[in-house]
Amino acid sequence: MLNSTHMGRGQFDPSARGYHMAYREGEVNHCPGCGRSHWIIGRLSAECAFCSTALPLTEAHRRGQGATVTCRSWPVYPTLDAA
Repeated sequence: MLNSTHMGRGQFDPSARGYHMAYREGEVNHCPGCGRSHWIIGRLSAECAFCSTALPLTEAHRRGQGATVTCRSWPVYPTLDAA
């Protein structure tokens, strides 16, 4: 008999999962594999340029996979009456 996957589990608590290894933008990120800090940054992950260890980006979940839509304010020109 199959059991439900959520039976017996409590609510998800992200602070209880421990340290989450990820590439953090704007910080010095040392590779967990070789200790160097040269990275090739992609859309969803960063890869160490020396040993190819891949880490997820902390900002990747916020960006999403689709195109980013930005609102651009166009200049408003006054209407000129022709004489």
